[in-house]
Amino acid sequence: MTLLPDRTPVLLAVFAHPDDETFRCGGLLALLAGRGVEVNLITATRGEAGSCGDPPMCKAEQLAEVRERELQCACSALGILPPVFLDYLDGDLAEVDEEEAITRITATAREIRPQVLLTWPADGLSGHADHIAVSRWTSQAFEEMAKDVEAPNALYHLVVPQSVASALSLTELHAIPDGEVTLTVDVMPAWKKKRAAIHCHHTQASGSPILFAPEEKQRFFFGKEYFKRVCTRNGDDFLRNL
Repeated sequence: MTLLPDRTPVLLAVFAHPDDETFRCGGLLALLAGRGVEVNLITATRGEAGSCGDPPMCKAEQLAEVRERELQCACSALGILPPVFLDYLDGDLAEVDEEEAITRITATAREIRPQVLLTWPADGLSGHADHIAVSRWTSQAFEEMAKDVEAPNALYHLVVPQSVASALSLTELHAIPDGEVTLTVDVMPAWKKKRAAIHCHHTQASGSPILFAPEEKQRFFFGKEYFKRVCTRNGDDFLRNL
């Protein structure tokens, strides 16, 4: 990866829930952080509508606090900066004042000046309404900053190629044709960091059957990460050279 000569490269990832940052792009985030990129994270909710674990590890009313700690743990394991929470209600993002959400994301982005934004694809990958809302907000924030002196150069979506989804029978995911993937990252050099971050999210483990699969299958699913560059401007971006 060729870093920018004039200033530290900065990436801003925007997701809906604690653990979104880890399972499908934690390896990339860890690799970037290890190579000198400033990796920032916005998380829209504290995940209070998620699982308390099986068996339960906390009471439902404690889950937001527990998942906040889990996310702090994961960020530390990946080597990225602590998260910025928008504090919206988990499961209700489709009802949030969209203009307000876009304004808040834009304000944070203008403060940290990322060259690259990363978020869910427009269909949320799984069709989750919270993921779809966050993707839309982030895309709009990218457009809002188009005329800024230091506007982000690129917007990426994390994706799953059809070949991977088919091999693992991941029928619930909205996979894309392999040819539409613009960035494939071998994250095995960050395998230990990604695994440590996954294990930080204790309460959500029971909802991810892949975590109980043989390690070979886990490495197939988690060992490469896939992204699609959906918008670009002002020339190159540092992910192109990863």
